[in-house]
Amino acid sequence: MTDINRLESGKRMSQAVVANGTVWLAGQVGEAGAPVADQTRQILAEIDRLLAEAGTDKTRIVQAIIWMADMKDFAAMNEVWDAWVPAGHAPARATGEAALATPEYLVEIIVTAVL
Repeated sequence: MTDINRLESGKRMSQAVVANGTVWLAGQVGEAGAPVADQTRQILAEIDRLLAEAGTDKTRIVQAIIWMADMKDFAAMNEVWDAWVPAGHAPARATGEAALATPEYLVEIIVTAVL
């Protein structure tokens, strides 16, 4: 039987789940109402923090799924993303447009990493 470690677990969800050498993060959002670049920076900092708590880092991300409230913000988000991803460690990635939890959220990022 595989051990499952849930980090920052609440009634509805955990911020991260670790099992079988894989780390799944919940969708991360930034400060509602902030510009998309600021929200992206906040999200990526939180991803760094959660991955460290799980025992890994951004060089071990294997997949990223990014939801944008409006694809018009795609370039601004990508500018922050590109500065954050270490050279040679870009994960598989998909980006789509979707209605997020509140209209003030402009971007949400979900990542999967390995230990």
